[in-house]
Amino acid sequence: MRIGEMVRRTGVGERLLRYYEERGLLAPERLPSGYRVYGERDVETVRRIRVLLAAGLTTDTIARVLPCVREEGERLVPVCPDLVAELRRERERISRAIDDLQASRGMLDRVIEAGPQPVATGSR
Repeated sequence: MRIGEMVRRTGVGERLLRYYEERGLLAPERLPSGYRVYGERDVETVRRIRVLLAAGLTTDTIARVLPCVREEGERLVPVCPDLVAELRRERERISRAIDDLQASRGMLDRVIEAGPQPVATGSR
């Protein structure tokens, strides 16, 4: 399928598909004319990329993860020995980021609570 069909099938824009290709996450075939040709496997790869991005992984990490997982039903299962250790490190990094964001939100809440309260207007 050509890039327009890939956009329709995945919901991912052309620019983002090209970015995935630049980052080594996606490798469509090329016609002699230079046009990209995507297959069903590429649709699944884009789906995996989106899931892993939503999980907080960087594209660099995803580039290392993609060749090391296979699907078993709805689950991604690691097949490379070092993958689980790397994913644990990524999980710790994400947890630290969440902790930092929660601390920032708490500080903002305290500042907001200390500020003037909006005046309630009565309804007629």
